[in-house]
Amino acid sequence: MQNRWKLALIASTVLLISLSMGCATFRSDIIGGMDADVEKNYGAEKVSVLFVFNHSRQMVGFDAIPKLESQRQILNGFDDILFDALPEIGNLGSYATFTEFSTDVNDPDRRALKDSLMASHDYVISMRIKRETSFSKLFLGSLTSTVSVTVIPVPYTRHFSLDTQVFKRDGSLISEYHHEANVTKWVQTLLLFAYPFHPETRKIEETYVEMLHTVFRQIDGERILVAE
Repeated sequence: MQNRWKLALIASTVLLISLSMGCATFRSDIIGGMDADVEKNYGAEKVSVLFVFNHSRQMVGFDAIPKLESQRQILNGFDDILFDALPEIGNLGSYATFTEFSTDVNDPDRRALKDSLMASHDYVISMRIKRETSFSKLFLGSLTSTVSVTVIPVPYTRHFSLDTQVFKRDGSLISEYHHEANVTKWVQTLLLFAYPFHPETRKIEETYVEMLHTVFRQIDGERILVAE
């Protein structure tokens, strides 16, 4: 009898692992990209830039407002993605980065540091990266997936958007950009075999990479950053 219970437990564990791994993720194209390649702005005089990042998330229908992500919630490897995209700005000289957190509201030293960095750079590129999910769709999808034991394929979609503003040192706004894309994870038992080729983490990273490369390429191509 004990052996039967052990075999049943092992079989249940294997089934749960198979069901949890039965997924594959796909991403959409980036909306807001450039129509054509442009010549790099390598010959222009270098400028200094402060990059201000704001990472937020919101479950639409559940959260009243977007919530700023903490340091541990930001996409792992984001610094590498930024470093990879920076060469798109041909005349980028010295630069600094500042990431906003909700705790800054009670931290005057952090706010003073941000103000100091803004005053000491030629331009400020403010980037708000937002991740949205639908509470109602997530609830209905989870219900369908559970009832059908993942026999029915269920999509779970995250919407990513990047809003970028470029300011001069004096605070005047000179350019704005908006980019967005969807990352959809399909869950079904048979997708276990598709998972190794379409993991969720990779698709999210690809979305971040393309959005940052695209907006920096646009800023460079439009010659927004000009030494004065």
